[in-house]
Amino acid sequence: MARSVSTVQCCKEQRPGRTRARGIAGVRARPRGGGWVAALGLCALGTLPLAAHARYSVDIDASGYSLRKLLKEHLDLSRFARRDDISDEQFDFLLTATPQQVRDLLATRGYFSPVVRTDVAQHDKEKVATVHVDPGPQTLVSSIHLTFTGPVLTEDPERQGETRRAFALRAGEPFTQDDWNASKNASLKTLQAKRYLGAKISRSQARIDPRTRTADLSVTYDSGPTFTLGQLDVSGTRRYPERIIYNVNPLKPGEIYSADRIAELQRQVQNTPYFASVAIDVGNDVKQPESVPVHIKVSEYQYNLVRSGIGYSSDTGAHIQGAYSYLDVFGKAWAFSASGRLEQQQQYGQLQLSMPPEPRGWTNTFLASYTRTDLSGTVIYSARFGAQRTRSSQNIDYTYQILFYDDRLDQNVGGPNVSRALVPAWQWTRRNVDDPVFPRSGNLLHAEAGFAVKGVMTDQTFARAYAHGRQYLPIGRRDIVVIRAELGSVFTSGGSLGVPASLLFRAGGADSVRGYAYQSIGNDVAGSVLPTKYLMTGGGEYQHWFTRDWGAAVFYDVGTATDSWAEKTFFQGVGVGVRWRSPVGPINVDLAYGLRNRSIRPDLTLGIAF
Repeated sequence: MARSVSTVQCCKEQRPGRTRARGIAGVRARPRGGGWVAALGLCALGTLPLAAHARYSVDIDASGYSLRKLLKEHLDLSRFARRDDISDEQFDFLLTATPQQVRDLLATRGYFSPVVRTDVAQHDKEKVATVHVDPGPQTLVSSIHLTFTGPVLTEDPERQGETRRAFALRAGEPFTQDDWNASKNASLKTLQAKRYLGAKISRSQARIDPRTRTADLSVTYDSGPTFTLGQLDVSGTRRYPERIIYNVNPLKPGEIYSADRIAELQRQVQNTPYFASVAIDVGNDVKQPESVPVHIKVSEYQYNLVRSGIGYSSDTGAHIQGAYSYLDVFGKAWAFSASGRLEQQQQYGQLQLSMPPEPRGWTNTFLASYTRTDLSGTVIYSARFGAQRTRSSQNIDYTYQILFYDDRLDQNVGGPNVSRALVPAWQWTRRNVDDPVFPRSGNLLHAEAGFAVKGVMTDQTFARAYAHGRQYLPIGRRDIVVIRAELGSVFTSGGSLGVPASLLFRAGGADSVRGYAYQSIGNDVAGSVLPTKYLMTGGGEYQHWFTRDWGAAVFYDVGTATDSWAEKTFFQGVGVGVRWRSPVGPINVDLAYGLRNRSIRPDLTLGIAF
């Protein structure tokens, strides 16, 4: 027996306020009787004389919140109910158009055989129009066929696999207009993201079988030629030298186009203090794919900048901060900045003078800072002076520095302890995640090491090492497991009081062991929690995302800070939390229970502490 099959190729967007014969992903649906009446009715809204006004409300009787919302927002009958100038004749036209509009709208969600009935009842002086909708079975995706033409077949077959994986729809899932379009666009962007900037969809088709309620999807991608990058073309620089952009440019003429590499160029330029915005354009003309110029347009900051802000952290309380920068010291684009931050439990100030970036992006900086912390019965004053050399690449940051520390520690028992050290140090950070702001897979690693020698502006010889990492493991499409670990150690033959307190360790807080106050885990002496020589913390967290932006988590943390591993005590915390992918970054709100102290603490963090 022959089947009735609809072929889907393109689609016109349903717009509020218009009635169109509608298909899925491009079905050229033939308007049925209601469709023509709807079109004439909408025209009549603007031409008929206004007779008696029809005051009415609309009730949508349909299963599922998403379908009710769709119909409530886009049915003309529902939208025009907000107006008070609809005549009886216009109301009748809207009512007549409703069944066909319902069918067209539900078709975008994969419901091709809905049963629609409209009723009108009079309540006092107002009409109540009820739209009864039985959507029927939803069409499911039966098969997906993605094919390729062009050089990708021989040059880079791996790109085919990545493009296929980016196609979100899977066999057996409901077929909807939005998912169909989103899947095609996502896979095309994946193909265009590396090498094949001019790639396009040469053919797409969804064959809908109304009898079996299945959709057979097929897309053909034309990769086009391989694109290679040419020279930078910089515009917008007036105050600061163009060479700053060339010095931080990671791209090499002749390299294969990559969206990640273009984003890295943008990040490198944006990370300098000189430019407020950076726009990069690479031409995608398939007739001229070789040595394509990279056009970069910048908007510069003024020479003088003032910034300020207020905020709150569950670790150190409310804070206010400010910064002043002058970006043309000596008339050579040296950047001077003075910044400060006042928190309830911590105060911080810093002066910094940085040279413009050198070739390969290296930046030299002179700095001086002063910090006062008052936590867990211990007050630490720390002054630092020195210089550092930094470089940031696509995934890795390097820092080499030499700093002089002058620290004083006040505690409940005994006088203040003063310690000094001149510390050459190295720091390294690697980011290997799928998304730098909202990671779902990959890892973040940070390590640092330094040493000091007694007699060389140092009170006690020691070596210091510290590392922490975070691993993201996706589970299915909605869940994530996050594993965190942190290790720190100061190696010295003397006691910990001979080492500057700011180089020692304490644990506890939102990014350490939740359920305990910030830096409340350490060496407790008469109520003062002193920093220690050794640190070890870790934790695991399971996140489930209900929507793209909102999720929940359960977690377990454990850790210790001690001067002797033989006398260590592990502190454990468990809890639940809410996760929000906000416009400014991830926001985590946790409620944690400290198993050792039997205490409940809320924790709030913004962003990823790394």
